[in-house]
Amino acid sequence: MTVSVEPTSVEAGETESTQTLRPHAEDAFAGELAALAAQDDRPRPARWKLSPWAVATYLLGGTLPDGTVITPKYVGPRRIVEVAVTTLATDRALLLLGVPGTAKTWVSEHLAAAVSGDSTLLVQGTAGTPEEAIRYGWNYARLLAHGPSRDALVPSPVMRAMADGMTARVEELTRIPADVQDTLITILSEKTLPIPELGQEVQAVRGFNLIATANDRDRGVNDLSSALRRRFNTVVLPLPESPEAEVDIVSRRVDQIGRSLDLPAAPDGLDEIRRVVTVFRELRDGVTGDGRTKLKSPSGTLSTAEAISVVTNGLALAAHFGDGVLRPSDVAAGILGAVVRDPAADRVIWQEYLETVVRERDGWKDFYRACREVSV
Repeated sequence: MTVSVEPTSVEAGETESTQTLRPHAEDAFAGELAALAAQDDRPRPARWKLSPWAVATYLLGGTLPDGTVITPKYVGPRRIVEVAVTTLATDRALLLLGVPGTAKTWVSEHLAAAVSGDSTLLVQGTAGTPEEAIRYGWNYARLLAHGPSRDALVPSPVMRAMADGMTARVEELTRIPADVQDTLITILSEKTLPIPELGQEVQAVRGFNLIATANDRDRGVNDLSSALRRRFNTVVLPLPESPEAEVDIVSRRVDQIGRSLDLPAAPDGLDEIRRVVTVFRELRDGVTGDGRTKLKSPSGTLSTAEAISVVTNGLALAAHFGDGVLRPSDVAAGILGAVVRDPAADRVIWQEYLETVVRERDGWKDFYRACREVSV
C-alpha cells in the first residue's frame, strides 16, 4: 500500500524558510547576506559571494554604514575567524579542530554560506562513510543498461563543489576510515578528481575549497595521515575564555532556537543560564570559579553546546508544564543527564560537587534542592 503525504501550504506572511524547522544558514540569514553583498565594495576572490572582510563581518557581527545590524554567529577571538577566512581564499583546505561543542559545524556552515551562498555540499563523516561519498558513485540501473558514462555517474558533494567552484564541507573527518580519508589527498593537492572508469577527470575550477571539522578527542580513532594533514591549514576553536562570553553564547543560541520552536521568552532566565554555565565550567576545569576548591571532572565534555541543550529543554519545560518562568527545577534534570554519563563514577563526582560546592553557595539553595530531587 502506498501512502502519499500532501505538503501543507505556507500560510500568508510566512516563507518556506520560516516553515522549516532548521533552515540552512543562507536561508535563515538571507537578509544579512544580501545587505552585506549590497554594501561590500572590497575585492572578492573568484566566485565568492562576499569579500573576505564581509565574510568575517558576517560571522563576527557588526553594524554596516546604512545602519544594518549583522548579528554575531561566532563569539570568540577575531583572529581565528580572519585566519579561517583567509585560508579559504588560498589553495589550502581548512580544518576546524576542537573539543566537542566548540561550534565547529556551526562555523563551517556559516563560512560556506557566506563564501558560496550554499552550505549544503556536505559529507557527514562516520565509521561507515564509503569512498563514494567523497568521490562519486553510480546509478546502477543506467550503468547496467548503458555501461559507464557521465550520465550514470552520481557526483559527490565534493565533486559538485569542484565543478562549480564552491565550498564543500566534510564533517567529523577523523571518524572516517583512514583509507577513505586519503581519497582527499589528490583532490586537495592536484585539485583533480580522476574517473578511471571513463578515462576522464574533473578539475576544480577557481573558487573551490574544502572545510573539514574534527574533534580533539577523536585523535587515535582514525588520525589523519601526515600527507593529508599537510593539505590542511588547521584552526583550533577554543572553548569560551570567560564565563561572561559563554553565558552570552548560550543566551544568543537559546533565544534563536526558542524563537524557531515558538517558545516564549523566559523572564529572568539569565540567572539559570549563569548557573548552568558555572556548573559546566567548574566541572570541566576541575576547579571552582574562585580557584579555592579542586574538583573531579566527569567523563562527559560538558560543552557549550550541551549547556545550550540543557537550557533549551528547560525553557520547553517551563513553557509547557510550568508558569513560563525558567527555574532551577527546569534545568536540574538536564544538568544531571549531561554530567552523569558513567552511572558509577560520574554520579559520585556529581554528588560530591553538590554537597561541597552547590550546597554552600549563597543564593543557590533552590538550585541545590532541585538537583538533589532529581539525583535521588
